[in-house]
Amino acid sequence: MSVLRMSREDGVATIRIDRPPANAVDPAMIGEFLATLPPLVNDPAVRCIVITGTGRFFVAGADIAVMRDLSAGNQAQMRRWIEVQRMLELAPKPVVAALNGHALGGGAELSLACDLRIMSEAATFGFPEIALGLFPGAGGSQRLPRLLGPHLAKRLMIEGERLSPRRALDIGLVDFVVAAGEFEEAVAERARELATRPTAAIGLLKQVVDEGYGLPIEQALAREEAGVLELTHTADAAEGLQAFLDKREPVFTGR
Repeated sequence: MSVLRMSREDGVATIRIDRPPANAVDPAMIGEFLATLPPLVNDPAVRCIVITGTGRFFVAGADIAVMRDLSAGNQAQMRRWIEVQRMLELAPKPVVAALNGHALGGGAELSLACDLRIMSEAATFGFPEIALGLFPGAGGSQRLPRLLGPHLAKRLMIEGERLSPRRALDIGLVDFVVAAGEFEEAVAERARELATRPTAAIGLLKQVVDEGYGLPIEQALAREEAGVLELTHTADAAEGLQAFLDKREPVFTGR
């Protein structure tokens, strides 16, 4: 039975995870994501993707009943969760993690692959794997240090603390915190606004930042130059410049 509920409106595709009681990740959910995402990533009519959950959870993490099978084959099936994250990370359009509820372990890792994290005041955020004798091994041990720096990232993963929305915001884990009663509308409003932006430029920007990060500055600037040259051939760039000269709002198409 499908656990992903998909809706589309105003250029925004929303994927809502619905696997009670905690939206825990299992191989079937991973497979469903891997089948659902490519058409959305490749459809120019989809200009923003939102990932959210249902009930009290965004994603509670991996299904422990599945993870207790420590065989190489089972672990390989579960590790495909990083393929889901890479699809979101490489998507040539904005991707929003709407943390309606608790984002723990694999759920926190999923959100780190998104471009924007909006958190409800009813949620918590954390990496509790250490209490199971594990560490965040589906992207968390690599993305979290890139976001927060290695010292703080190691501390958060070693301590396994659940962070409040305020703490998550203060250290830069999330971008916005919204009251629970206003959360759905705040996410929708932000996603609609992102969908009006030049996704051709956004897609190239994501590539240039990701591929240039960590390179020597001369190589990084060369990657930037190639991105700028590619951007000059897009309809969005032409539209943005002409709209400025015409003193009107631009209408971007993502091309």
